[in-house]
Amino acid sequence: MKSALSLLLALTPLAAADFHFVILGDRTGEAQAGIYEQLWKETAQEHPAFVVTVGDTIEGLNDATAEREWREAQQIFVKGIALYLTPGNHDIWSDLSEKLFRKYSGHPPHYSFDHEEAHFTILDNSRDDQFSAAELAWLEADLRGHEKQPLKFVVSHRPSWVIDILLKNPHSPIHQLAKKYGVQYVISGHIHQMMHSDLEGVTYLSMPSAGGHLRASMKYEDGWFFALTRVEVTGTKAQFQIKEIKNRVTTLADWGPSGLRHR
Repeated sequence: MKSALSLLLALTPLAAADFHFVILGDRTGEAQAGIYEQLWKETAQEHPAFVVTVGDTIEGLNDATAEREWREAQQIFVKGIALYLTPGNHDIWSDLSEKLFRKYSGHPPHYSFDHEEAHFTILDNSRDDQFSAAELAWLEADLRGHEKQPLKFVVSHRPSWVIDILLKNPHSPIHQLAKKYGVQYVISGHIHQMMHSDLEGVTYLSMPSAGGHLRASMKYEDGWFFALTRVEVTGTKAQFQIKEIKNRVTTLADWGPSGLRHR
């Protein structure tokens, strides 16, 4: 006969398993030699459950060299670490490049996956500065089908949300969907700059570069630096550590829409 304690344990829901993953920014857009390779070495030391990129894995834009570039990129990835690639404008620009993305990423241009109680939606805005009506419709269908997942991340390459969110416009289509379906994080790349903004409970992030050239002031305090981001998930909460390649570590609380909050 089972004891009262064993019966209680059997009836008590198990807590969500903790895990962590890594986000890598753009590798290309005038890739800087050795940066992406070093960040992958540091990523391997993190022992993440998986890695999510925000796009621009190859330099691309040329059908004739694209497959060779994908093969070269695969030599950098660490075997044994699950990798979820987001398509960037340097990854998909033509019908052939889309076929190659499917071949080397193992996924269509937009897709989703679950890990424990977290749901990740990867969007495709590789060939458009905005989210198309079709892409938004696909996003809504995906979020509706995973409503029960309590922690949700939406990832795209271009930060098509950036102007609306910086202007605190709550009526943008992506924000309306994020609110409706309980998305906590909307994450992008493309501009190679660390930016953080919150609107009505949704956190919007532009991730720092993972090798693509730095722009504007090129100053760390303005968000221009090379880094990986470690995301610790505990239950339905996520904590972000932005680990610059020179070992400076910050959290989201340190960053705002125009760089470091305290300089």
